[in-house]
Amino acid sequence: VSNDEDAAPIATEAAGDTHLLGFSDEILLHILSHVPSTDLVLNVRRTCRKLAALCLDKSLVHTVLLQKDYQASEDKVKQLVKEIGREIQHLSMAGCYWLSGSTVEHVARCRSLVKVNLSGCHLTSLRLSKVLSALQHLRSLAIDVSPGFDASQLSSECKATLSRVQELKQTLFTPSYGVVPCCASLQKLLLYFEILDRTREGAVLSGQLMVGQSNVPHYQNLRVFYARLAPGYINQEVVRLYLAVLSDRTPENLHAFLISVPGSFAESGATKNLLDSMARNVALDALQLPKSWLNGSTLLQHMKFNNPFYLSFSRCSLSGGHLIQRVINGGKELRSLASLNLSGCVHCLSPDSLLRKAEDEIDSSILETLVASCSNLCHLNLSAAHHHSSEGLGRHLCQLLARLCHLRSLSLPVCSVADSAPRPDRAPAPPAMHAVPRGFGKKVRIGVQTCPSPFLGQPVPQPSSVFWSLLKKLPFLERLELIGSNFSSAMPRNEPAIRNSLPPCSRAQNVGDSEVAAIGQLAFLRHLTLAQLPGVLTGSGLLSIGLQCQQLQSLSLANLGMMGKVVYMPALADMLRHCKRLKDIRLEQPYFSANAQFFQALGQCSSLQRLCLVSRSGTLQPDAVLAFMARCLHVVVCHMFTGESLTTCKSLQQSLLRSFQAERPALNVVIFPLLHEGLTDVIRDVPMVHLDEITLFKSRVAEEPPNLWW
Repeated sequence: VSNDEDAAPIATEAAGDTHLLGFSDEILLHILSHVPSTDLVLNVRRTCRKLAALCLDKSLVHTVLLQKDYQASEDKVKQLVKEIGREIQHLSMAGCYWLSGSTVEHVARCRSLVKVNLSGCHLTSLRLSKVLSALQHLRSLAIDVSPGFDASQLSSECKATLSRVQELKQTLFTPSYGVVPCCASLQKLLLYFEILDRTREGAVLSGQLMVGQSNVPHYQNLRVFYARLAPGYINQEVVRLYLAVLSDRTPENLHAFLISVPGSFAESGATKNLLDSMARNVALDALQLPKSWLNGSTLLQHMKFNNPFYLSFSRCSLSGGHLIQRVINGGKELRSLASLNLSGCVHCLSPDSLLRKAEDEIDSSILETLVASCSNLCHLNLSAAHHHSSEGLGRHLCQLLARLCHLRSLSLPVCSVADSAPRPDRAPAPPAMHAVPRGFGKKVRIGVQTCPSPFLGQPVPQPSSVFWSLLKKLPFLERLELIGSNFSSAMPRNEPAIRNSLPPCSRAQNVGDSEVAAIGQLAFLRHLTLAQLPGVLTGSGLLSIGLQCQQLQSLSLANLGMMGKVVYMPALADMLRHCKRLKDIRLEQPYFSANAQFFQALGQCSSLQRLCLVSRSGTLQPDAVLAFMARCLHVVVCHMFTGESLTTCKSLQQSLLRSFQAERPALNVVIFPLLHEGLTDVIRDVPMVHLDEITLFKSRVAEEPPNLWW
C-alpha cells in the first residue's frame, strides 16, 4: 500500500498482489483495518509518514519500503525503527546512500526481519557483522561489498545468520567473494560486478581475490544464478572465479542461469564444462548467456527448457530459423514465456543470418510463429536492429505484435514502426547527397527532412498508420521505447564521451510527429523513451502525450529531429505543464539550451525528483537552474553534462550544494563538461541507483527477469 498523494487512484494487480494507490489517510486507515497482517505492505514515501497520525496497529506493519524516499532523514529513520522496528519483517533501504553507517546500523533493532535490502547503504564489515548478528530469522539479504571489506571481521553470530540466508544479492565494487562463502543454504544468488579497472590514482587493479578468502562458495542448493557485469576486464576475471565452482558440479535444482555482459566475454574451458553439464543435467526456466558463448554454438540445440518464463539472446547472431527450431521447437506452444529479450539480434526475424543485410526486409512468418507460440508475452525487446516490414497485407511487424494483448512493456527500433509504403501525408525525405554545411559550424543530420511541417497544429494520428493501430490494441502498455537502430548515447560508462554517432536508418525518416502523437492513446503509460527520431519536425506530438498520459513517471528523449537545432523545445515546454506525476526526466541532444524558458516549464512538474541533461555543445543558465531547484522542492538529482566550461560547471555545482543540501539530505549534483577528460572519475562517484536508472542511457525492457528481487 502506497500512501502517496501524487499516486494515481487506481488498483493494479501484479504477481498476485494488489497495490492500492492514491488514497487519503482516512480511507487508507479504513482499508488497513480490514487487511490481514500478512498481506500488508506499507510504502513509506516522501516524509516517512508518521504512523501515529494514522493510528495504525503496529502489529500490522510487516513490510517497510524506504527506497527512493529521498526525504527520509537520519532522525526520521531512527524514529521509525524505534516505533515499529520489532514488528518489521521485510525492510528495504535500497539506494539510501545519504544515510550514515551509524543510522543504517539501527536495522539491528528489527529483530524479526526475514528480508532486508541494504544495497547502496554505507556499511563497514564490522557494522555489517553487528547488524546481521542480531537478525536470526533472516533469509534474504542484499548488500554492497566495497573496498576495505574484510570477511575475517564477521563474528561467529553473523556467520551463523548468513548460513541460514537463502537469497543473496551482492554488488561488488572490489574483487571479493563477499559473504558468499558464509551462505551455506543459498538458493538464489544475484551478483552485480561494478569493479573499476583502475583506482582513482591510476593504479591497475588485479582480479585475483585477497589471500585467505575462501574459494568454495556453497552452490549445491542453488536454483537461481544471475550475474550482471559492468564494462571492464576485471569484472570478467572475478566472475570467472565465481563460475569455476559451478563448473565442478552443477546444482541439480538450477532452473535459472543468467549472465549479462557488455561486449565480448571469451568462453573458457571451465565455462564450456559448465554449459555441457547444464545441457545434460538441468532443465531451465530462465536463460541469458554472453553472445560469444552462443554465436556459432550448438548449445541451444542441446539445452533443455522446462517452462521458460524469461529468455534473453541480447546481441547474439541468432537467426530466425534457429530461434524457431531450437528455442520454440518449430512453433510449439510456449505460453509460460513472459519476457523475451532479442535486443541487438539483427538476424532474429530472418531465416538465415549469413546472407542478410541490415536494410533487407524481415520474414514475417517467423514473427508470426513467434507471436502465436508466445501468446502470453508481457515484456518484449526488439531494439537495436533493423526490422523492416514488407508491404504484404496484415504482415507488418506492428500488425503482428498487436496480437500480443498481454504486453506491458515493449521496445522497438524506430524504423520497424514505419509504414511499409510512403505515407501520403509526408513529403519525401531529401536524398543523402544534398549539400551539407562544411567547416566548424553546427552539424546537420544527413538525410533529415528540411521541408516545413505539414502539421501546423496538433497532429492527428492517422487510423491508417500501423503504429497507431498497434498502440490501440495495447491500451495497458506501461513502458514503451522507440530507439533508433543506430543510436548510441554520448554518455559513456567507463570511457571518454562519444563525439560522433551513426546516422539514423533511412526508414526512420518516416516516423515523426504523428507517430509520437499516437502514443497519447496509452492512458496507463508510466515510462517512455524516444531516441533518434529524425522525422520529428516540431515535436507537436509530445503535447498529446502530456495531455493524455497522466500516469507518466519517467521520460527520456534523445536526438529528436535535426541534430543542429532543438526543434521540439516549445512543444516540450507545453507538454511538461501537464506532467504532474513525472518523477524522472532525461534529455540528450547535442545543442540543447537549458535556459529560463526550459526550467520554467520543467518547474511545473510538481513531482519531479531526478533530472539528467546530456548535451555535447549545450549551454545552461545558472540563475535559471537555481530558481528551478528552489521551486521544485522534491528534486534531489541534478546531473548536467554540457559544453560549458569547467569553471562554470564547478561554480554552479557548489552553489546548488550550498543552497539546498542541508534541507535535502539525498541531494546529488553533478555539473560537468561532457567532453572533459576527467568525466570518468566524476561518474564513479555517482550513486549506483542514479547511474543505473537515469544517468546512463539503456534499454530497460526485458533487461532482467520479472520479479528477480523482491
